[in-house]
Amino acid sequence: MKIATFLHNDGTPRLGAVDTSRSTITDLALAAQIRAPEAMGYMRDALALIDGGEEALQMARALEDAAPEAAITPLDAVRLLAPLPVPRSIRDCLVFEQHLINYNAQRAKETGQEPATISQDWYKRPFYYKGNRFSVVGPGADIVWPDYSNSIDFELEIACIIGRKGSDIRPEDALAHIFGFTIFNDFSARDTQAVEKRMGMGSSKAKDFDTGNAIGPWIVTTDEIGDPHRLRMEARINGERWGGGNTSEMYHSFRDMISFISRSETLHPGELIGSGTVGTGCGIELGRSLSPGDTVELEIEKIGILRNRITRRHSGSGSAAPGTPEPHRNR
Repeated sequence: MKIATFLHNDGTPRLGAVDTSRSTITDLALAAQIRAPEAMGYMRDALALIDGGEEALQMARALEDAAPEAAITPLDAVRLLAPLPVPRSIRDCLVFEQHLINYNAQRAKETGQEPATISQDWYKRPFYYKGNRFSVVGPGADIVWPDYSNSIDFELEIACIIGRKGSDIRPEDALAHIFGFTIFNDFSARDTQAVEKRMGMGSSKAKDFDTGNAIGPWIVTTDEIGDPHRLRMEARINGERWGGGNTSEMYHSFRDMISFISRSETLHPGELIGSGTVGTGCGIELGRSLSPGDTVELEIEKIGILRNRITRRHSGSGSAAPGTPEPHRNR
């Protein structure tokens, strides 16, 4: 099943089920109102559906199968939003070795130094950072270039959405805790990121800016994905293929990620975990840069295409220099 959030003609977000074979979307709340009022609470939004577990998902499938015509709309007649507009959390891992190799090689080329070696610690655990869950946008949304940066990059990632609560989850049980998968474009201000790396605290303003996290176009439930570690991935800019790979290239699997993150910590339904960038899945690995007006298309097999356009607004007179913090002020 493909779960989407779309904008209703009354201006409110609605939960939908997408049928790509027919290019239609079913308004699940309206279908429930007509066919099964007892299911309406689950069809309120994506979090309500995910929280409802298997019972809610079975109801959603039944509603899609028996949806009245009034609840079905051509897909191209609606505006899709982020399928999970406000995840309960965002954790983004870094599990593709080739991404690190390419990144280090490109940095060495720019500086004239030998490529950095990957820390042995990276091979022992799936490191991650926590993102801004309030900056999520969906397919078709404009990505607004932050006015403190001169270098914005895309990142081709797959993300899982947790569907079942758990802690200290064993690797062999981890996939059963996933509701579904979506495409994740973790946009990054690279010049700002370079400054932040020197502080040794991980990303902050390099990642945390409005519209910086794009997900979509929908969430595909696990039964339609099969093995999430055998999916083709591709990134295109203005229709030109820049790079891509396959989820089989993960050094740490989703089993590893979920098991590690849940150690002495409870994972909750509605949390998002990103894979990190696949090798050649971003511009910095290739020595290439985005420009305002560029259209970024990320495609993952069995999921679909996430498309966003880069825009830039005029910065105010008080903006800091690109990649630098605001000057100190007394407080």
